[in-house]
Amino acid sequence: MSDDGRHALTLIALLGSVFSPYYAAARSRGLGMGEPLDHCAMNVALYGPRASHWALTERRRTAVTRSPSALQIGPSAMRWESDDLLVSFDETTSPFPSLLPTRLRGQVRLIPHSAPPAPVRLDAAGRHLWTPIAPIARAEVTLSHPELRFSGSAYLDANAGDEPLEDAFTGWSWARATTGEGHRHPHASAAHDEVAVSYQVERRDGSRLRIARTFDRRGDERELGAHALRPFGRTGWGLSRSIAVDPGTSPHLVRTLEDTPFYARSLASATLGGRQATVVHEQLSLERFQCSWVRFLIPFRMRRAT
Repeated sequence: MSDDGRHALTLIALLGSVFSPYYAAARSRGLGMGEPLDHCAMNVALYGPRASHWALTERRRTAVTRSPSALQIGPSAMRWESDDLLVSFDETTSPFPSLLPTRLRGQVRLIPHSAPPAPVRLDAAGRHLWTPIAPIARAEVTLSHPELRFSGSAYLDANAGDEPLEDAFTGWSWARATTGEGHRHPHASAAHDEVAVSYQVERRDGSRLRIARTFDRRGDERELGAHALRPFGRTGWGLSRSIAVDPGTSPHLVRTLEDTPFYARSLASATLGGRQATVVHEQLSLERFQCSWVRFLIPFRMRRAT
């Protein structure tokens, strides 16, 4: 998220694109779990004050190169340079909603400002792990298509699983909240001293996992103080959204960044620890994702490289 709040960028490297209808079809044809490396993608989403851009091209294993410090998926790559993560991408936007695909090309340098906490088991069997690698970070973004530069608060995490998400969960909501200090210090050396992350997981067996923690630059974490889950409106597709906030306060929707039948990404404002915070939030319904009509629509938001 840029310091002035006007732009945001999300990058997701997918080794086994969990929401791919082609990956799901491979499993349903009796091919076991399918081959994850035949369904890889570098998802790039750019949000601006006037327009947004979305790119997701699924590629086969021949387009993937991996090492302990680098990952290449087609024309896009992530690699560690000392303690920084450098991401370069050159992708084509998906055909929907625009009928004229455009290029998304640029580079991001992510500079961690916190030590990585230990992985968290999301399910009782330990088949799904979440690792908040850098809860506090800065990002320097340089794009050539479209031409744009900005820097701001950033975050890096990883999810890993040994089975499809819908086998273990019915849905989840995730949120990362930062207070306003970063907006008052636009230089790259400035970063938030503490962030709050909440993860509300609904398991397939009916149990729940509730995570609400603050992280600081040293990598220390503690449970978030008294808080309550409060809704902040449904999406256009009817997904409900809620955020952990101070008791007696209510969150407010600032902008819906992504609105799909089974997934939403949003920007909200909320009060945490007595301070006003900017919240990046995601809501996922895996019950919706399993619907045949939803899987019919997904290819309109992605490409499949041949």
